[in-house]
Amino acid sequence: MFSVVFPGQGSQAVGMGKLFYEKYNLVRNYFKEADDSLNFSLSKLILEGPKSDLDLTLNTQPAIFLISYSIFNVIKKEFNINLNKANFFAGHSLGEYSALSCAGYIKFSDTIKILKIRGEAMQNAVPKGIGGMVAILGSTIKKIEDIILTNKENFKIQIANDNSVGQIVVSGKLSDLDKFIEILKLQGIKNIKLPVSAPFHCELMDSATKIMSNEINKINFNKGYNVLMSNVTADKISEISEIKNLLIKQIGNRVRWRESVINMIDNGVDNFVEIGPGKVLSGLIKRINKDVKVQSINNEDDIKKLSI
Repeated sequence: MFSVVFPGQGSQAVGMGKLFYEKYNLVRNYFKEADDSLNFSLSKLILEGPKSDLDLTLNTQPAIFLISYSIFNVIKKEFNINLNKANFFAGHSLGEYSALSCAGYIKFSDTIKILKIRGEAMQNAVPKGIGGMVAILGSTIKKIEDIILTNKENFKIQIANDNSVGQIVVSGKLSDLDKFIEILKLQGIKNIKLPVSAPFHCELMDSATKIMSNEINKINFNKGYNVLMSNVTADKISEISEIKNLLIKQIGNRVRWRESVINMIDNGVDNFVEIGPGKVLSGLIKRINKDVKVQSINNEDDIKKLSI
């Protein structure tokens, strides 16, 4: 059994997807449709940069989706490999939208538009310099939850990403994160402040949640081909009303990636195929369970070696 997974923010790079863009009309058409849908040249930004603009959340989210969707459809239409036979689709944060679109739940043009709105709403939810995120390495989810609970009168932060064994990310106001970091240092727990513009996946995203609630309810969802593993619940979903509800909740809630991968494995999955730029999810999955097969698809050679 296999699952198809799609990366989130942090996988972007100037020039990503360029080889596919140069070779396939199919991909050039997706790039043009993206530009037309957004009324600006996302394709030029992806292919030429500058990196500082590509790294802005409002550009990163539609850009990563465009590359993931393009690679998925090259595999499907140019190589005649049906990834929709997968037992599950899943994506990390914005990657959940890539999963939904590739599984047929949301049209390409609707997905690219809503990710631009989502990125803008998340970027603007908290004034720059107020909030941030910290990655914690080598600790357990229970240990971090205990620290947060014990110090709830002292500071308020939330777990934003439970990524893998030994990799957890928290979000909050910078002043609270500094207090949290002091406790981590005292306990010898390694941590890194992340270079992000906002504290994603926590209550500080409330304004973005409200915006996305309105926008998601405007979109026409279709019955998709694949069962999705939700970021919010780390459980199977396929009902459209539930998908909409969880997409709205996703912005302010923890991304339960580690639990999602474990749940897919417990449901018989022993092969993961990562579709999109980079190999971030492949690395996380290997840390969660070193015995499963993981394949990252970034170029034609990767597609030729693909086994499902």
